[in-house]
Amino acid sequence: MAVTFAERSRNLALAAVFAIGIASTAEAQSNPGFGPESVADVAAPLLGAVVNISTAQTVSATRNGGNAVPAPRLPEGSPFQDFFDDFFNQQEGAPGAPPRRVQSLGSGFVIDPSGIIVTNNHVIEGADEITANFADGTKLPATLIGHDEKTDIALLQVESSRPLTTVKFGDSDTIRVGDWVMAIGNPFGLGGTLTLGIVSARNRNINSGPYDDFIQTDAAINRGNSGGPLFNMQGDVIGINTAIISPTGGSIGIGFAVPADIALNVIAQLREFGETRRGWLGVRIQEVNEDVAKSLGIAAARGSLVAGVDEKGPAAAAGLEVGDVILKVEGKDVDLQNPLPRMIADLPVGKAVSVIVLRDGKEQTLSVTLGRLEEAEQAAAAVASATVEDPAPPETDSIAPVVITGPLGLGLADLSPELRSEYGIKPEVQAGVVVTAVEDGSVADDKRVQPGDVIVEVSQSRVTTPAEFEERLAELRAEGRNNVQLVVQTAEGHVRWVDLPIGE
Repeated sequence: MAVTFAERSRNLALAAVFAIGIASTAEAQSNPGFGPESVADVAAPLLGAVVNISTAQTVSATRNGGNAVPAPRLPEGSPFQDFFDDFFNQQEGAPGAPPRRVQSLGSGFVIDPSGIIVTNNHVIEGADEITANFADGTKLPATLIGHDEKTDIALLQVESSRPLTTVKFGDSDTIRVGDWVMAIGNPFGLGGTLTLGIVSARNRNINSGPYDDFIQTDAAINRGNSGGPLFNMQGDVIGINTAIISPTGGSIGIGFAVPADIALNVIAQLREFGETRRGWLGVRIQEVNEDVAKSLGIAAARGSLVAGVDEKGPAAAAGLEVGDVILKVEGKDVDLQNPLPRMIADLPVGKAVSVIVLRDGKEQTLSVTLGRLEEAEQAAAAVASATVEDPAPPETDSIAPVVITGPLGLGLADLSPELRSEYGIKPEVQAGVVVTAVEDGSVADDKRVQPGDVIVEVSQSRVTTPAEFEERLAELRAEGRNNVQLVVQTAEGHVRWVDLPIGE
């Protein structure tokens, strides 16, 4: 039977598709870009170094007490939920009920054959007893070497009669979005479990602490994985699994790990001192966004703006000023990948560091000898606890504000003793114009300007009265400017830059 041209063309096309499919399959097996065919060989020598961390602590059994233990939540529809609810309702709240022992589970990993184990601080926090459970069934009591709440890292020590299997850290800075990673841990107390996924994002800030810079992964991380390692495909630890986002408590593919490059410095300090010793600069900073960059005449948003300087801190001694933009520290750019707090914290206490700042449009290099953050925090806490609450200010006649009409929607007045008392404006706020009213829905309201704030500059011109404020606005409008940049101090003395449109 003769084959038509159309049929022959169709058969050739199908053959081509089949050939492409075979080639694609072969490439997927040989090219790691298509995903690893198996991670068994990489994982096998790592499993023995990952441990389950079990803890026990004594807590109050009173209902609604500070340490009352909630009943566990089982999957929706579970026939056992009513049983657990009834049991815990009977156990909690009984008058004179004795304290109860509560256990929890997490993960960790051995980094030194002498028995040093890394885990999360929240895994062992408050524990009376800590036990490391190894894959071969060995159980060893662990003691706490040190812990750090800010990065949620803890270091444990176990004593073993034989050298322990260990894992080593890799370079988390080289990991890329899309790279394959493995998580090994103790999800839901099930014991050593391996999951596989990719790096979903880097430099994630989940507002859990001052040094947030997480690796995000879709490798399944569940309760009990906390403190376990996140590996690259070479078997190096590039993160410590710490947190998940989940409405159910189970993995939905959004997990977070502390990068190895952050953890290493903390671990080294805990090993040497049993505590962290972070560098301290003594400044309050504000992000340099496009509005702030425009107000300072910077071509592009970069660096960190100094919004406050601790008068007893290293920055003040070195000559840093409010309004300086810190561009570099020790030759490294200050940016989203290298945020200033983390850069300073990673530097040794007592080190003289080079800081390049932008001041009045010109770069200057300052040398700052870093203090210790922990000592500064302790001193601040001591001052706060010793501060006696000021008596209520005497009642005064209301001060009629000068209302600025137009798009700004601000009420302004002179910085008088009466307004200083009314809004609790601290002595360090020395001069400016007090905001006494903010119109709802105005541009100032959108930028979180509020009564009690003090405007000290209008587009790089000092103002001390509402009249000077109005005059400066008129000048800017006459120059054809569409925006005004305000330097605003809060009642507590914190400084920030606010960019507002001024229109006609």
